[in-house]
Amino acid sequence: MMKGFFSTKLPKEVSEFIVKFDSVGAEVVSIERALGRVLAEDVSSPINIPGFDRSTVDGYAVNSKDTFGASEAVPAWLKVIGEVKMGEVPHLKIDRGEAIRISTGGMLPQGADAVVMLEHTHFIDETTIEVLRPVAPFEHIIGFDEDFKENEQVFKSGHRLRPQDLGILAAIGKSEVSVYKRPVISIISTGDEIIPIKQTPRLGQIRDINSYTLSAMVEEAGGIALRMGIVRDDIKELKKVCKEAIDKTDMVLISGGSSVGTRDYVLEAISSFKDSEILFHGVSISPGKPTILARIRDKAIWGLPGQVTSAMIVFLLFIKRQIQWIGGERLFPISSKGIRAKMARNIASAQGREDYIRVRLKKREKEILAEPIFGKSGLISPMIRADGLVRVDINKEGLYKGEEVEVILF
Repeated sequence: MMKGFFSTKLPKEVSEFIVKFDSVGAEVVSIERALGRVLAEDVSSPINIPGFDRSTVDGYAVNSKDTFGASEAVPAWLKVIGEVKMGEVPHLKIDRGEAIRISTGGMLPQGADAVVMLEHTHFIDETTIEVLRPVAPFEHIIGFDEDFKENEQVFKSGHRLRPQDLGILAAIGKSEVSVYKRPVISIISTGDEIIPIKQTPRLGQIRDINSYTLSAMVEEAGGIALRMGIVRDDIKELKKVCKEAIDKTDMVLISGGSSVGTRDYVLEAISSFKDSEILFHGVSISPGKPTILARIRDKAIWGLPGQVTSAMIVFLLFIKRQIQWIGGERLFPISSKGIRAKMARNIASAQGREDYIRVRLKKREKEILAEPIFGKSGLISPMIRADGLVRVDINKEGLYKGEEVEVILF
């Protein structure tokens, strides 16, 4: 059933549609395979980390009061009564005026509340050292629960795991975690003019660029790309491949055929499914306006412009976030991956749409300049030369030379 035909949306409205789709299921994986995966469970520490007071330097465990006022001119003398062995619980207890040799990571013995760095001491004889600098209580020490306390929440569900996150999972003894499955995204290229990349194009033909750029972008977003091949401008063939894609995968990207016109096979194919719903056809952005989002069997079906730049920009702005969303990611950074720069020249823009300008970054003295790269949406070379995109607000008529902007980095 066709709904919402020609219903052009603002970019912020598109973002509201994205969160209306459900996440994919979860699976349990070992932490060796968990890098970049999204947690499907909350994780709390069952123990105190590190679990004992430990030294952060090589030196001597001491009672800090014994070092107060110590200096190179008037050092404090302490008796060395032993050494802390790594991985062992110290059997000695420090009394006033005593010290125990300790290495980085060693467990602090009873009676000690600080560690003097080795380079701030000097041997007098085999059992006596002089301390050349004072230490404060708890100096050069990590407390037994300073990293994480018992039952403290470490991660929330929806967090994408980084290398340092795997370290704390190992520290708390969690060798397996429940994570969301990586969404499988099917990619369909359409058009009579599109040919496989191994073929030599005749006049009027072009190689299939979009399925390869989009596949790479899907993988970068945390999904699994499944290229479904090239479909000619044939409604029956397109519907057949769409059905296969919907059956096999969690989201469908159809590149080409999304513009308004008599040969709008993508819209016709999507609308032919009895449970289909066209959420919108058109977004107020440039490039990328002729974009479709539909729902079939609770799965998102995107109709992307055939022009490579338009398809990539729509992906960066909307589809990447939706792949992350259905992949369980909920804890997005407050700000996007961007950098502040100043425009190198004036840029004109039409009100009523958001313009995305490709720019190259250049450093001039202490400033970073964003230099526009112009080119039609059917060209991929401007995307290759560009470092990122600058957004021109829907209510602005352009940007001025020297105006500060945020560059969305590729």
